Amino acid sequence: MPELPEVETVARDLAPRIVGATITGARSTWARTLRTHTPEAFGEAIAGRTVEAVGRRGKQLVIDLSGEAALTVHLKMTGQLFVVPAVVPVDSYVRLVLELADGREVRFRDIRKFGRVALYGRDPVTGELVAEVGGAAVFGDVGPEPLDDAFTLRDFRRRLRRRKGRLKPLLLDQSFLAGVGNIYADEALWAARLHPLRTTGTLRPPDERHLYEEVRRILAEAVERRGSSIDDYTAPDGDGEMQEHLQVYQRTGEPCPRCGRPIKRIVIGARSTHFCSWCQRLGAGDRKSAAKILRGMVGGTRRAGPRWTDLEGEGALGLTPEETERAAARARTERTRRAAATRRAAARSSVSETAPRP
Repeated sequence: MPELPEVETVARDLAPRIVGATITGARSTWARTLRTHTPEAFGEAIAGRTVEAVGRRGKQLVIDLSGEAALTVHLKMTGQLFVVPAVVPVDSYVRLVLELADGREVRFRDIRKFGRVALYGRDPVTGELVAEVGGAAVFGDVGPEPLDDAFTLRDFRRRLRRRKGRLKPLLLDQSFLAGVGNIYADEALWAARLHPLRTTGTLRPPDERHLYEEVRRILAEAVERRGSSIDDYTAPDGDGEMQEHLQVYQRTGEPCPRCGRPIKRIVIGARSTHFCSWCQRLGAGDRKSAAKILRGMVGGTRRAGPRWTDLEGEGALGLTPEETERAAARARTERTRRAAATRRAAARSSVSETAPRP
């Protein structure tokens, strides 16, 4: 799922294209894409509104509209946004179209249909997005933005010390910090030399500072590099490049850039987690409670059984079990990346002005 850097990139790409444009109508081919309205009601409610700004809150786009309203767009796993002339054919994966007065369209493309678009009003008193006047704020449960200048180390420490539990699930908790997901949680923990299963109560002040600094540094770098195009994420101006600079995410079995030992993978809360067990050591106080999770570790002496088919019959003979599993992991990752790159290329081709007419 796109995280803060990816959604920020989409917002920055969209803004110069649609700010100032007037929406004249909307078409939907998948009603469940709309979180707050039926397709008919959505089209009526949005017609005539002008786009005033494009921003982001956490992992969602926020498109401010005239009349004290805003659209929120949650891209989820495969959501993509493109702005094209209306004459470009609409491919079968487009779930929602916003028609603009200048003859262009904003198209929400979503292969897996998990993405959601909502239209909210702003509370006249608080200015917060709400489903109804006086109701709860749409983003009321979302934590602070980690890249905001106002978010200080002191704020981070205060929030951290109020929480219990392990670091990886905490970083993924959107009520703790907005916008951090699986990719950048793994990268920040590796950079800060903190084990993902470490508990908050074991952190010393220097650990807290390192984690705060690395979360902000890595997110800022990823924004500059337009995010990580690992799966289906692509922005209106094209793919990101942060995936070429990740140190541990999806690099199971590859040498750690710091110590050269193999990167390991475990599953925490149904999420793959990548780390170096040498650089990110787990203290004795956390080992007993983490033992069950660590038994499923891949990339070292504890591993899942080798899957020979993942090696496509090449090089399997003569390998140790650990080498077999590392090779299998690399093969799976490479196939996944190639398939995702093919899907992204198909998405860009589908909105090209030179796309073949149906």
